[in-house]
Amino acid sequence: MTTHVGFTPPGRALLVAGALVIVITGVHLAAPVLAPVLLAAFIAVVATPPLRWLQSHGWPKWLALVIVVFVLLDLGSILALLASGAIEGFRNSLPSYQERLVLLSQELAGWLEAAGVSTGEAMPSVFDPAQTIGVLRRFLSSLGGLFAQGALVMLAVVFILLEAPGLPAKLKVAFDLDDAGKRRFRQVFEAINRYMLIKSLTSLATAVLLFLWLRVLGVDFAVLWGILGFVLNFVPFVGAVLMTIPPTLLALVQIDLGTALLVALGSLTVNTVIGSILEPRIMGRGLGISTLAVFLSLLFWGWLLGSVGVFLSVPLTMALMVALDASPYTRPLAVLLGPEVPEAPSKPQPPPLPEETGGQRHGAESRSSGAGIGERGEDR
Repeated sequence: MTTHVGFTPPGRALLVAGALVIVITGVHLAAPVLAPVLLAAFIAVVATPPLRWLQSHGWPKWLALVIVVFVLLDLGSILALLASGAIEGFRNSLPSYQERLVLLSQELAGWLEAAGVSTGEAMPSVFDPAQTIGVLRRFLSSLGGLFAQGALVMLAVVFILLEAPGLPAKLKVAFDLDDAGKRRFRQVFEAINRYMLIKSLTSLATAVLLFLWLRVLGVDFAVLWGILGFVLNFVPFVGAVLMTIPPTLLALVQIDLGTALLVALGSLTVNTVIGSILEPRIMGRGLGISTLAVFLSLLFWGWLLGSVGVFLSVPLTMALMVALDASPYTRPLAVLLGPEVPEAPSKPQPPPLPEETGGQRHGAESRSSGAGIGERGEDR
Protein backbone atom coordinates (compact mmCIF):
# COMPACT_ATOMS: atom_id res chain seq x y z
CA MET A 1 0.00 0.00 0.00
CA THR A 2 1.31 3.45 -0.97
CA THR A 3 1.37 6.12 1.71
CA HIS A 4 1.26 9.75 0.63
CA VAL A 5 3.04 12.10 3.01
CA GLY A 6 2.00 15.76 2.71
CA PHE A 7 4.12 18.79 3.42
CA THR A 8 3.68 20.78 6.58
CA PRO A 9 2.91 24.50 6.10
CA PRO A 10 6.53 25.57 6.87
CA GLY A 11 7.85 22.94 4.47
CA ARG A 12 5.43 24.03 1.78
CA ALA A 13 6.50 27.65 2.28
CA LEU A 14 10.18 26.73 1.95
CA LEU A 15 9.45 24.75 -1.21
CA VAL A 16 7.57 27.64 -2.80
CA ALA A 17 10.30 30.11 -1.77
CA GLY A 18 13.02 27.91 -3.28
CA ALA A 19 11.12 27.53 -6.55
CA LEU A 20 10.54 31.30 -6.65
CA VAL A 21 14.25 31.99 -6.15
CA ILE A 22 15.12 29.62 -9.00
CA VAL A 23 12.61 31.27 -11.35
CA ILE A 24 13.74 34.81 -10.48
CA THR A 25 17.40 33.85 -10.96
CA GLY A 26 16.62 32.32 -14.34
CA VAL A 27 14.72 35.41 -15.47
CA HIS A 28 17.57 37.65 -14.31
CA LEU A 29 20.10 35.63 -16.28
CA ALA A 30 17.87 35.65 -19.36
CA ALA A 31 17.17 39.41 -19.11
CA PRO A 32 19.19 40.31 -22.26
CA VAL A 33 16.75 38.16 -24.27
CA LEU A 34 13.54 38.67 -22.29
CA ALA A 35 13.77 42.47 -21.97
CA PRO A 36 13.45 43.25 -25.74
CA VAL A 37 10.65 40.70 -26.05
CA LEU A 38 8.72 42.27 -23.17
CA LEU A 39 9.22 45.74 -24.62
CA ALA A 40 7.95 44.50 -27.98
CA ALA A 41 4.94 42.90 -26.28
CA PHE A 42 3.93 46.16 -24.61
CA ILE A 43 4.37 48.11 -27.86
CA ALA A 44 2.18 45.52 -29.56
CA VAL A 45 -0.46 45.99 -26.85
CA VAL A 46 -0.59 49.70 -27.69
CA ALA A 47 -0.71 48.97 -31.44
CA THR A 48 -3.45 46.33 -31.21
CA PRO A 49 -6.48 48.71 -30.87
CA PRO A 50 -5.65 50.59 -34.13
CA LEU A 51 -5.19 47.23 -35.85
CA ARG A 52 -8.60 46.02 -34.65
CA TRP A 53 -10.21 49.33 -35.59
CA LEU A 54 -8.96 49.02 -39.17
CA GLN A 55 -10.17 45.42 -39.38
CA SER A 56 -13.60 46.34 -37.99
CA HIS A 57 -13.97 48.97 -40.74
CA GLY A 58 -13.50 46.44 -43.52
CA TRP A 59 -9.74 46.58 -44.03
CA PRO A 60 -8.09 43.21 -44.78
CA LYS A 61 -5.95 41.80 -42.03
CA TRP A 62 -2.71 41.96 -44.00
CA LEU A 63 -3.32 45.53 -45.17
CA ALA A 64 -4.22 46.74 -41.66
CA LEU A 65 -1.07 45.09 -40.32
CA VAL A 66 1.06 46.72 -43.04
CA ILE A 67 -0.36 50.16 -42.21
CA VAL A 68 0.20 49.79 -38.45
CA VAL A 69 3.73 48.43 -38.91
CA PHE A 70 4.55 51.19 -41.40
CA VAL A 71 3.40 53.86 -38.95
CA LEU A 72 5.42 52.28 -36.13
CA LEU A 73 8.54 51.99 -38.27
CA ASP A 74 8.12 55.54 -39.53
CA LEU A 75 7.78 56.95 -36.02
CA GLY A 76 10.68 54.86 -34.76
CA SER A 77 12.90 55.95 -37.67
CA ILE A 78 12.13 59.63 -37.13
CA LEU A 79 12.83 59.30 -33.41
CA ALA A 80 16.08 57.42 -34.03
CA LEU A 81 17.29 59.97 -36.62
CA LEU A 82 16.55 62.92 -34.37
CA ALA A 83 18.15 61.28 -31.36
CA SER A 84 21.25 60.06 -33.22
CA GLY A 85 21.85 63.47 -34.79
CA ALA A 86 21.49 65.24 -31.45
CA ILE A 87 23.72 62.71 -29.69
CA GLU A 88 26.45 63.09 -32.31
CA GLY A 89 26.31 66.88 -32.11
CA PHE A 90 26.44 66.80 -28.32
CA ARG A 91 29.39 64.41 -28.38
CA ASN A 92 31.29 66.76 -30.71
CA SER A 93 30.59 69.70 -28.39
CA LEU A 94 31.88 67.96 -25.26
CA PRO A 95 35.44 69.41 -25.47
CA SER A 96 34.15 72.99 -25.41
CA TYR A 97 31.85 72.15 -22.52
CA GLN A 98 34.78 70.60 -20.67
CA GLU A 99 36.74 73.86 -20.94
CA ARG A 100 33.76 75.76 -19.59
CA LEU A 101 33.46 73.27 -16.72
CA VAL A 102 37.11 73.86 -15.81
CA LEU A 103 36.52 77.62 -15.67
CA LEU A 104 33.38 77.17 -13.57
CA SER A 105 35.18 74.89 -11.11
CA GLN A 106 37.98 77.44 -10.75
CA GLU A 107 35.48 80.26 -10.20
CA LEU A 108 33.65 78.20 -7.60
CA ALA A 109 36.91 77.39 -5.81
CA GLY A 110 37.87 81.09 -5.78
CA TRP A 111 34.45 82.08 -4.43
CA LEU A 112 34.72 79.52 -1.64
CA GLU A 113 38.24 80.69 -0.78
CA ALA A 114 37.01 84.30 -0.62
CA ALA A 115 34.21 83.17 1.70
CA GLY A 116 36.78 81.64 4.05
CA VAL A 117 36.21 78.00 3.06
CA SER A 118 39.45 76.15 2.38
CA THR A 119 38.92 73.70 -0.49
CA GLY A 120 42.48 72.43 -1.00
CA GLU A 121 42.38 69.24 -3.07
CA ALA A 122 38.71 68.58 -2.35
CA MET A 123 37.31 70.65 -5.23
CA PRO A 124 39.14 68.80 -8.03
CA SER A 125 38.12 65.44 -6.59
CA VAL A 126 34.48 66.37 -6.02
CA PHE A 127 33.91 68.43 -9.16
CA ASP A 128 36.18 66.87 -11.77
CA PRO A 129 35.28 68.03 -15.31
CA ALA A 130 37.05 65.08 -16.91
CA GLN A 131 35.09 62.64 -14.78
CA THR A 132 31.83 64.44 -15.58
CA ILE A 133 32.52 64.29 -19.31
CA GLY A 134 33.39 60.61 -19.01
CA VAL A 135 30.05 59.89 -17.36
CA LEU A 136 28.28 61.76 -20.16
CA ARG A 137 30.17 59.78 -22.82
CA ARG A 138 29.16 56.48 -21.23
CA PHE A 139 25.56 57.66 -20.95
CA LEU A 140 25.48 58.62 -24.64
CA SER A 141 27.00 55.27 -25.58
CA SER A 142 24.27 53.46 -23.65
CA LEU A 143 21.64 55.52 -25.47
CA GLY A 144 23.21 54.53 -28.78
CA GLY A 145 23.04 50.87 -27.79
CA LEU A 146 19.40 51.28 -26.82
CA PHE A 147 18.51 52.68 -30.24
CA ALA A 148 20.53 49.91 -31.90
CA GLN A 149 18.12 47.34 -30.38
CA GLY A 150 15.16 49.16 -31.91
CA ALA A 151 15.25 47.11 -35.11
CA LEU A 152 15.09 43.84 -33.15
CA VAL A 153 12.23 45.15 -31.02
CA MET A 154 10.22 46.32 -34.04
CA LEU A 155 10.71 42.95 -35.74
CA ALA A 156 9.37 41.22 -32.63
CA VAL A 157 6.40 43.63 -32.64
CA VAL A 158 5.53 42.57 -36.20
CA PHE A 159 5.50 38.88 -35.28
CA ILE A 160 3.45 39.51 -32.14
CA LEU A 161 0.86 41.47 -34.14
CA LEU A 162 0.70 38.62 -36.65
CA GLU A 163 -0.15 36.19 -33.83
CA ALA A 164 -2.45 38.58 -31.95
CA PRO A 165 -5.80 37.63 -33.62
CA GLY A 166 -5.43 33.94 -32.76
CA LEU A 167 -3.94 34.45 -29.31
CA PRO A 168 -7.23 34.33 -27.31
CA ALA A 169 -8.18 30.96 -28.81
CA LYS A 170 -4.70 29.57 -28.10
CA LEU A 171 -4.82 30.74 -24.49
CA LYS A 172 -8.27 29.21 -24.00
CA VAL A 173 -7.15 25.81 -25.28
CA ALA A 174 -3.72 25.86 -23.62
CA PHE A 175 -4.90 26.85 -20.13
CA ASP A 176 -8.50 25.54 -20.31
CA LEU A 177 -9.82 28.99 -19.45
CA ASP A 178 -13.31 29.46 -18.13
CA ASP A 179 -15.25 32.72 -18.20
CA ALA A 180 -13.42 34.01 -15.12
CA GLY A 181 -10.02 33.27 -16.69
CA LYS A 182 -10.95 35.01 -19.94
CA ARG A 183 -12.22 37.97 -17.95
CA ARG A 184 -8.89 38.23 -16.09
CA PHE A 185 -6.91 38.15 -19.33
CA ARG A 186 -9.18 40.83 -20.77
CA GLN A 187 -8.73 42.88 -17.61
CA VAL A 188 -4.93 42.68 -17.88
CA PHE A 189 -4.98 43.64 -21.53
CA GLU A 190 -7.34 46.57 -21.07
CA ALA A 191 -5.51 47.91 -18.01
CA ILE A 192 -2.09 47.75 -19.68
CA ASN A 193 -3.42 49.18 -22.93
CA ARG A 194 -5.07 52.10 -21.14
CA TYR A 195 -1.98 52.82 -19.05
CA MET A 196 0.47 52.63 -21.97
CA LEU A 197 -1.71 54.80 -24.21
CA ILE A 198 -2.30 57.53 -21.62
CA LYS A 199 1.34 57.42 -20.49
CA SER A 200 2.53 57.73 -24.09
CA LEU A 201 0.33 60.78 -24.70
CA THR A 202 1.36 62.50 -21.47
CA SER A 203 5.03 61.71 -22.15
CA LEU A 204 4.68 63.23 -25.62
CA ALA A 205 3.12 66.37 -24.12
CA THR A 206 5.94 66.56 -21.56
CA ALA A 207 8.58 66.21 -24.28
CA VAL A 208 7.02 68.89 -26.50
CA LEU A 209 6.66 71.42 -23.67
CA LEU A 210 10.18 70.77 -22.44
CA PHE A 211 11.55 71.17 -25.97
CA LEU A 212 9.73 74.48 -26.48
CA TRP A 213 10.88 75.83 -23.10
CA LEU A 214 14.51 74.98 -23.81
CA ARG A 215 14.33 76.52 -27.28
CA VAL A 216 12.94 79.74 -25.80
CA LEU A 217 15.80 79.89 -23.29
CA GLY A 218 18.38 79.12 -25.98
CA VAL A 219 19.72 75.87 -24.51
CA ASP A 220 21.57 73.66 -26.99
CA PHE A 221 20.27 70.28 -28.16
CA ALA A 222 16.68 70.84 -27.05
CA VAL A 223 15.58 67.93 -29.26
CA LEU A 224 17.80 65.52 -27.34
CA TRP A 225 16.47 66.64 -23.96
CA GLY A 226 12.89 66.44 -25.25
CA ILE A 227 13.41 62.83 -26.36
CA LEU A 228 15.07 62.07 -23.04
CA GLY A 229 12.06 63.58 -21.26
CA PHE A 230 9.68 61.40 -23.29
CA VAL A 231 11.57 58.24 -22.32
CA LEU A 232 12.15 59.10 -18.65
CA ASN A 233 8.52 60.11 -18.10
CA PHE A 234 7.72 56.38 -18.04
CA VAL A 235 9.92 55.99 -14.94
CA PRO A 236 7.87 56.69 -11.78
CA PHE A 237 9.15 59.03 -9.07
CA VAL A 238 12.72 59.56 -10.28
CA GLY A 239 12.01 60.14 -13.98
CA ALA A 240 11.05 63.80 -13.48
CA VAL A 241 14.26 64.50 -11.58
CA LEU A 242 16.47 62.64 -14.04
CA MET A 243 15.07 64.52 -17.04
CA THR A 244 15.69 67.86 -15.29
CA ILE A 245 19.37 67.40 -14.39
CA PRO A 246 21.08 67.22 -17.85
CA PRO A 247 19.52 70.35 -19.44
CA THR A 248 19.97 72.28 -16.19
CA LEU A 249 23.68 71.46 -16.06
CA LEU A 250 24.05 72.29 -19.74
CA ALA A 251 22.34 75.65 -19.22
CA LEU A 252 24.73 76.36 -16.34
CA VAL A 253 27.77 75.52 -18.49
CA GLN A 254 26.51 77.14 -21.68
CA ILE A 255 24.80 80.31 -20.38
CA ASP A 256 24.61 81.22 -16.67
CA LEU A 257 23.13 80.33 -13.30
CA GLY A 258 19.89 82.26 -13.84
CA THR A 259 19.09 80.35 -17.03
CA ALA A 260 19.86 77.06 -15.30
CA LEU A 261 17.39 77.91 -12.54
CA LEU A 262 14.75 78.80 -15.15
CA VAL A 263 15.34 75.47 -16.90
CA ALA A 264 14.92 73.55 -13.63
CA LEU A 265 11.81 75.55 -12.69
CA GLY A 266 10.18 75.03 -16.09
CA SER A 267 10.91 71.30 -16.15
CA LEU A 268 9.57 70.74 -12.64
CA THR A 269 6.48 72.82 -13.45
CA VAL A 270 5.72 70.79 -16.57
CA ASN A 271 6.15 67.51 -14.70
CA THR A 272 4.01 68.70 -11.81
CA VAL A 273 1.15 69.91 -14.01
CA ILE A 274 1.12 66.88 -16.31
CA GLY A 275 2.23 64.15 -13.91
CA SER A 276 0.41 65.23 -10.74
CA ILE A 277 -2.68 67.05 -12.04
CA LEU A 278 -3.52 66.16 -15.64
CA GLU A 279 -2.47 62.51 -15.73
CA PRO A 280 -4.39 61.39 -12.60
CA ARG A 281 -7.54 63.07 -13.96
CA ILE A 282 -7.22 61.16 -17.24
CA MET A 283 -6.32 57.89 -15.54
CA GLY A 284 -9.49 58.08 -13.47
CA ARG A 285 -9.46 56.24 -10.19
CA GLY A 286 -5.76 55.46 -10.35
CA LEU A 287 -3.64 52.47 -11.23
CA GLY A 288 -4.90 50.23 -8.45
CA ILE A 289 -1.37 49.96 -7.01
CA SER A 290 -0.15 51.41 -3.74
CA THR A 291 2.60 54.03 -3.79
CA LEU A 292 4.97 51.79 -1.85
CA ALA A 293 4.35 48.94 -4.31
CA VAL A 294 5.16 51.24 -7.25
CA PHE A 295 8.46 52.24 -5.65
CA LEU A 296 9.41 48.67 -4.74
CA SER A 297 8.43 47.44 -8.20
CA LEU A 298 10.72 50.08 -9.71
CA LEU A 299 13.64 48.64 -7.74
CA PHE A 300 12.71 45.00 -8.31
CA TRP A 301 11.98 45.10 -12.05
CA GLY A 302 14.97 47.39 -12.61
CA TRP A 303 17.25 44.83 -10.97
CA LEU A 304 15.57 41.91 -12.72
CA LEU A 305 15.35 43.24 -16.29
CA GLY A 306 17.60 46.29 -16.37
CA SER A 307 16.51 49.57 -17.98
CA VAL A 308 13.52 47.97 -19.71
CA GLY A 309 12.26 46.77 -16.33
CA VAL A 310 12.50 50.34 -14.99
CA PHE A 311 10.36 51.68 -17.84
CA LEU A 312 7.81 48.84 -17.64
CA SER A 313 7.71 48.47 -13.84
CA VAL A 314 4.13 49.74 -13.47
CA PRO A 315 2.44 47.66 -16.23
CA LEU A 316 4.40 44.56 -15.17
CA THR A 317 3.18 45.04 -11.59
CA MET A 318 -0.39 45.49 -12.82
CA ALA A 319 -0.21 42.18 -14.69
CA LEU A 320 1.36 40.49 -11.66
CA MET A 321 -1.44 41.73 -9.39
CA VAL A 322 -4.13 40.30 -11.65
CA ALA A 323 -2.27 36.96 -11.77
CA LEU A 324 -1.94 36.88 -7.97
CA ASP A 325 -5.61 37.71 -7.52
CA ALA A 326 -6.61 34.66 -9.59
CA SER A 327 -5.70 32.19 -6.81
CA PRO A 328 -7.03 32.23 -3.25
CA TYR A 329 -3.56 31.26 -1.99
CA THR A 330 -1.89 34.34 -3.52
CA ARG A 331 -4.79 36.80 -3.24
CA PRO A 332 -3.40 38.28 0.03
CA LEU A 333 -0.30 39.38 -1.89
CA ALA A 334 -2.49 41.11 -4.48
CA VAL A 335 -4.34 42.92 -1.70
CA LEU A 336 -1.04 44.07 -0.17
CA LEU A 337 0.13 45.41 -3.54
CA GLY A 338 -3.17 47.16 -4.17
CA PRO A 339 -4.41 50.54 -2.98
CA GLU A 340 -5.61 51.35 0.48
CA VAL A 341 -8.63 49.31 1.52
CA PRO A 342 -11.35 51.36 3.26
CA GLU A 343 -12.33 50.07 6.65
CA ALA A 344 -15.83 48.67 6.89
CA PRO A 345 -18.08 50.72 9.18
CA SER A 346 -18.84 48.96 12.44
CA LYS A 347 -22.43 47.89 12.95
CA PRO A 348 -24.26 49.72 15.75
CA GLN A 349 -24.89 47.55 18.78
CA PRO A 350 -28.53 47.19 19.95
CA PRO A 351 -29.31 49.06 23.18
CA PRO A 352 -29.20 46.89 26.32
CA LEU A 353 -32.52 45.77 27.78
CA PRO A 354 -33.59 47.60 30.99
CA GLU A 355 -32.95 45.62 34.12
CA GLU A 356 -36.06 44.27 35.87
CA THR A 357 -36.73 45.31 39.47
CA GLY A 358 -37.42 42.85 42.23
CA GLY A 359 -41.20 43.62 42.25
CA GLN A 360 -41.42 43.10 38.51
CA ARG A 361 -39.63 39.77 38.78
CA HIS A 362 -41.91 38.70 41.71
CA GLY A 363 -45.06 39.67 39.80
CA ALA A 364 -43.88 37.85 36.71
CA GLU A 365 -43.10 34.74 38.78
CA SER A 366 -46.57 34.89 40.42
CA ARG A 367 -48.28 35.24 37.05
CA SER A 368 -46.31 32.34 35.65
CA SER A 369 -47.06 30.13 38.69
CA GLY A 370 -50.75 31.06 38.57
CA ALA A 371 -50.87 30.24 34.90
CA GLY A 372 -49.26 26.89 35.63
CA ILE A 373 -51.85 26.05 38.37
CA GLY A 374 -54.70 27.00 36.07
CA GLU A 375 -53.36 24.79 33.32
CA ARG A 376 -53.06 21.83 35.73
CA GLY A 377 -56.67 22.47 36.95
CA GLU A 378 -57.94 22.37 33.37
CA ASP A 379 -56.08 19.16 32.84
CA ARG A 380 -57.85 17.60 35.81
